[in-house]
Amino acid sequence: MAELNAMMGWTFIQEIDVPDSVKDLLVDGEQAKAAYKTVRDTAVVTNKRLIISDKQGLTGKKVEIYTIPFSSIHMYSSENAGTFDANAEIQLWTKAGTFKLNLNKKVDIRKLDKLIAEAIL
Repeated sequence: MAELNAMMGWTFIQEIDVPDSVKDLLVDGEQAKAAYKTVRDTAVVTNKRLIISDKQGLTGKKVEIYTIPFSSIHMYSSENAGTFDANAEIQLWTKAGTFKLNLNKKVDIRKLDKLIAEAIL
C-alpha cells in the first residue's frame, strides 16, 4: 500500500467528551482517555490505540473507522505551533506507514503527547 497514500492525515479541532458510541468498540481492559472533534467526526485516544471515525459521502451515513494500535508505533514526533503556523503536529511512524495528526490551537499538544507516550513507552 504505497506508504498509505504517501501519508494519511487528520485534523483534530478541539477536545470533546468521549462519545457513547465508542464504548461498543472497546475491548476488555481498554479505557478511553480523550476524544477530539475532527473535520467530520471524532478521534478517541485509549490506553491501547487511536480510533478515528471518518464519515464519508454527502450524508455521512457511511463511516470508516481507522484503528492505530499503539503497539504498531515505532516512533513519533510532536511539533508545537509557531508564530506563522497556527497548527501543531504529531507524526506517527508505524508498521503500516506514516500518519500525521494536525492539531488546532484549541488542542493541548502536550496532553496528547503524554497520552501517546504513556501508551507506547
